[in-house]
Amino acid sequence: MAATAAAASPLSSFTIPSPIPSLSFFFPKPSKPFSLRRSFRSLSLSLAPKSKPSDIDTSFFDELNPEEDVVFDPPTPPEGFIPPPSFDDGPEETEDEIAAAYEELYGPAYSGVSVLGNDVHVMDSKVKRTSAFGKVKKEKVKDGFEERVVQVRRVTKVVKGGKQLHFRAVVVVGDKQGQVGVGVGKAKEVIGAVQKSATNARRNIITIPMTKYLTFPHRSEGDYGAATVMLRPAAPGTGVIAGGAVRIVLEMAGVENALGKQLGSKNALNNARATVVAVQKMKQFREVAQERGIPMEELWK
Repeated sequence: MAATAAAASPLSSFTIPSPIPSLSFFFPKPSKPFSLRRSFRSLSLSLAPKSKPSDIDTSFFDELNPEEDVVFDPPTPPEGFIPPPSFDDGPEETEDEIAAAYEELYGPAYSGVSVLGNDVHVMDSKVKRTSAFGKVKKEKVKDGFEERVVQVRRVTKVVKGGKQLHFRAVVVVGDKQGQVGVGVGKAKEVIGAVQKSATNARRNIITIPMTKYLTFPHRSEGDYGAATVMLRPAAPGTGVIAGGAVRIVLEMAGVENALGKQLGSKNALNNARATVVAVQKMKQFREVAQERGIPMEELWK
């Protein structure tokens, strides 16, 4: 037993080395952090030649007196040299020439006067105006046409998930000089529906034949769907005697003396389009005389 204990004592002090060495054995910690920039900087400084104070040439500055006044001595011009005219020697520009040059560089002025004949509203269309919710407002088109809303209705569309609510607007546009158009548009908001219908109305502009008394040349009738509209000329001072959408269409066209009557349906959109159909059937006296090949005097015989 004593021999066994003596043999075990040296074995207890003997330790088996680890078969896998630690990472610090292969990658010892550097004394200073390694920097590639610092190494290149030290390399460039070691390779660059060092200049001595005796190598700098200062002979030019030694002969120069800083307190002495330097006289400007330009070279003599060659023979036949003609100096360019000075800026102040030229003729004075007029105000129109200055305004034209300014407009050519920066566009039409905000005064509304264009010297070059450009569109005075071009700068207003480029200005983005935002509403309270951050949406960009669409500016009204400045083309000489006025807009008037005839009707705004709330319409629904039944789909698989339920009902979709939209607004339908009927708008009449006209310049009150014989041109008028009727348009319709739908959107989820009233403003969007009105804008769509106004755009649609501008695509359907027609010209109404009128006499010098701002009335119709002859009577006419028009149908659209179940709506029937009767139009009659009137004497000067009568005014527009009509109701509903017929009156709005005639006023936006510039008719001042006329009689109108809705004979069928009371639907505003159909009556407005029936009025357009009735107006398109009208002809001027000179057009009828030209088609018949006779002078205008023989139309009343």
